Amino acid sequence: MAPDPWFFTYDSTCQIAQEIAEKIQQRNQYERKGEKAPKLTVTIRALLQNLKEKIALLKDLLLRAVATHQITQLEGDRRQNLLDDLVTRERLLLASFKNEGAEPDLIRSSLMSEEAKRGAPNPWLFEEPEETRGLGFDEIRQQQQKIIQEQDAGLDALSSIISRQKQMGQEIGNELDEQNEIIDDLANLVENTDEKLRTETRRVNLVDRKSTSCGMIMVILLLLVAIVGVAVWPTN
Repeated sequence: MAPDPWFFTYDSTCQIAQEIAEKIQQRNQYERKGEKAPKLTVTIRALLQNLKEKIALLKDLLLRAVATHQITQLEGDRRQNLLDDLVTRERLLLASFKNEGAEPDLIRSSLMSEEAKRGAPNPWLFEEPEETRGLGFDEIRQQQQKIIQEQDAGLDALSSIISRQKQMGQEIGNELDEQNEIIDDLANLVENTDEKLRTETRRVNLVDRKSTSCGMIMVILLLLVAIVGVAVWPTN
């Protein structure tokens, strides 16, 4: 899995801040000896500009991650706290560079809480959340990668469930289409059968009427034969 771009940038930004603090301390040591260090001053100024740009990039990445729901709100708040710490460090380093503030080692001490003094390997964190207190940058990054992997696994599981539900829906839809076709066929069959039944009923009625008429004619003929026979029969 690719490293989180936010934490990758955050780590490099922290390294720049550390480098600035060390170079400011070196410059101040030269100045205390009455020596000038113009190259160090130029390097520090360039590093401070790079630090400013990195912090701006972190702000942009965090806003995008929160806006696109790539991270949870809780994670967004945690990263915002880390970003606020960096902004504070940048301001203190800039003041130290201008000789308006404390030495870098004193700056680091002022940023350490009592809990951090007892066990945090990274003394730069200010008001660090409980879940990351005592962890180094690499450990924090690994923790975040684990959280992101768990979120990805949850999203994969949700996606799998949605895919199964979609497949079931499609199968149910196909089943309904087949049932509708069967119902249509049955309706057509019933209609055809009903029509045939009405036709056969008409035929039966017609045959019955014809049979009745023939029967009446035969009776009449028999009566006529009887009458004629009586009329012509010789009498004694």
